Amino acid sequence: MKRKESVMQWGRITSLALLMILCVLTITVKASTPKIEKEHPKIVNIINFVRFCEPRDAEITEDVLFQTTVHQVEMMKKYHLRGTFLLQYDALKDSRYQKLFKSLPAGMVEIGGWWEIPQPLVEDAGMKWRGRYPWDWHANVGFATGYSPVEREKLIDTYMKTFKGIFGHYPKSVGSWFIDERSLDYMVRKYGIEASCGCRDQIGTDGYTLWGGYWNQGYYPSRKNAYMPAQTREGQIPIPIFRMLGSDPIRQYDDGIGQEMQGVATMEPSFSTGGADTTMVNWYFKQFIEGPCMQYGYVQLGQENSFTWKTMKKGFEIQLPLIAKLRDEGKIEVRTLLETGRWFKKNYKTTPATSVSVLEDMRGGAEKTVWFDSRYYRINLLWNKGLMRFRDIHLFDENLPSDYFNTAGTSTSCNFYTLPVVDGNQWSSEKKMAGLRLMAKINGKEVEIEGGMPQINDSKEGELRISWPLTSVQGKFIVVLNEKKAIMRLESSLPIDWTLNLTTAEGVKLPFQDINERKISCEYKNFKYFVSAETGLFKGPDSINALQINPEHNTIVLNFAARAHTNGK
Repeated sequence: MKRKESVMQWGRITSLALLMILCVLTITVKASTPKIEKEHPKIVNIINFVRFCEPRDAEITEDVLFQTTVHQVEMMKKYHLRGTFLLQYDALKDSRYQKLFKSLPAGMVEIGGWWEIPQPLVEDAGMKWRGRYPWDWHANVGFATGYSPVEREKLIDTYMKTFKGIFGHYPKSVGSWFIDERSLDYMVRKYGIEASCGCRDQIGTDGYTLWGGYWNQGYYPSRKNAYMPAQTREGQIPIPIFRMLGSDPIRQYDDGIGQEMQGVATMEPSFSTGGADTTMVNWYFKQFIEGPCMQYGYVQLGQENSFTWKTMKKGFEIQLPLIAKLRDEGKIEVRTLLETGRWFKKNYKTTPATSVSVLEDMRGGAEKTVWFDSRYYRINLLWNKGLMRFRDIHLFDENLPSDYFNTAGTSTSCNFYTLPVVDGNQWSSEKKMAGLRLMAKINGKEVEIEGGMPQINDSKEGELRISWPLTSVQGKFIVVLNEKKAIMRLESSLPIDWTLNLTTAEGVKLPFQDINERKISCEYKNFKYFVSAETGLFKGPDSINALQINPEHNTIVLNFAARAHTNGK
C-alpha cells in the first residue's frame, strides 16, 4: 500500500514537473513571436456591397447584378474566406438575395446595410421620390445627405424594420460612400450598429469629394461631422468608421492634379491597373505586411456588384488565393466588418495613432511614402529621387460641423473636408508640385537637401520615428510623430543653416490669415484654426515661399493639437 501511494505521489510530482516545463516552453514560444504579428495585426475586410439595379448601363440587368453576387459568394466559399455583404434596400427586399444569403453556412458572411437611398426606400418611408431613375447616384437624391434630419430618421426606421423582418435582427454594420453624422448617430443610439465603412479620400469622383480625412484604418467620428475624427470621447459617435478601397499610398493622392476629378489607384478588383494587376496586388500586400503601422494595419477588399463579374473576375482570382495563403501563414487576419468594429472598440476608447509605410516602390519606381494619422491631424511624407517633401498636413477639429449637419444638401455633388495646413494636391498645378521642403544654404545658395533610404520605426508606443540619412550635407534628418506633435531635427556634427519652405502653384488661395513667429492663424470654409510652433519660428510669405519654418537649436516642434475651444484631452 505504501509502495502504491509512493508511486502515485511520484506520478503527481512528475506530472507537475512536466506541466511546469510545458508552461515555460509556452512562455518562451510566445515571447519569441514577432512583434508585428503579436501586437500589430494586419486586418483584411472583404466587403461587397449589393445593388438591385444599375441605371447607368442597360446591359447591367438585375440578373447580371445578382449573378455577380453569386460568383463573389462562390469564390469566397472556394477559399474559405469570410466577409461582409452590405445590401441596398431594394436588394434587401428581393427574394433571390434573401434566399442566397439565408442558404449560406452560419458564420460565413455578415449581412449589413449599404446606405444608398433608392426609390422603394423613399416611398416605403412615406415620401416622394425625386430621382431620375429607381436608384439615382446624385448626392441630393441617392444619399441621406439629400434629406432633412427628420427624413433621415424615417428612412432609417423603414430600412431597419424591413431588415429585421427578413433576417430576424437589425444589422450591426452599415456602410456608404459617405454617411452623415445624424444618420450614423441615430443608427447607433436606436438600433445598436457597431461598425461602419466609408469611401477613401477622393476628389470629384461621381461628384463626391472627401478630402483631408483620417487617411486609412479606422476612426471615431465627430458628433457634428462623420468625416471628421473626434478629439474627445464626449465629442465622438461611439462607432468606428473604416476607410475603404485600399488606396495606393503613393499614387492615388497626386492623381488628377490640375483637374476637377481624380482617377482610381486602388485595390478594387475591377481596375486593370489596380486590384486586377498582379504586380500591383503583390506589391501592395508586401508593403501592407512589412510596413510599420503602429497599432494595426487595415485594408478593405471587394467590390460593388455594379461593376459585374465579367469586369472583376480577374481581380478576384488574383486577390482571393493570395489572401487565403497569407491568412494560412498567419500574416494577416480576415475578419468581418462587425468583428473589426468590436475589436476596435475593445482596444481603443479614442481614435489611435496609426501609420501606413511604403519604402519600396512598384516596378522599379523611386518613390516612398509614410502616412501618419491621429485624432488631431494627418501628415504625409513623400520621397522621390533623393528628395523629400511634406506632401500633406490636415488638422481635425470635432467642432467643425459638416455641410449637412442641420440641412439637406441640394447639390448633385457633395463635399466633406478637414482643415488644410499643407495640401500637395489642391495647392499644386501640373507644372509645380506644392509641399513643405527641407532646404539648406550651401555656398551661399539655398538648395533642396538630398538623402538616401529613410528608416521607419514604430517600436515606441504611440510614436512613429523617421530617420533620413542625408547625402548632400553631413547628418540625418529626424522626424518624430506622436498623437499631438511633429518633432523635427537635423543631427549633424557640422553647423548647417536649414529650414522648411512651403511652395505652391501660383494663384492658390491659402488659408493663412496671419503668420507670426510662434503661430499661424488660419481660416477655411469660415472656420478658424491655428498651428503653433513650440520650437522654431514661422516666417511669412516672400517672393518664393508661401511659408518658412526656421529651427531653433536645430529643432522644430509643431503642435497640431492646440485648440482655442477645447482642452485637448
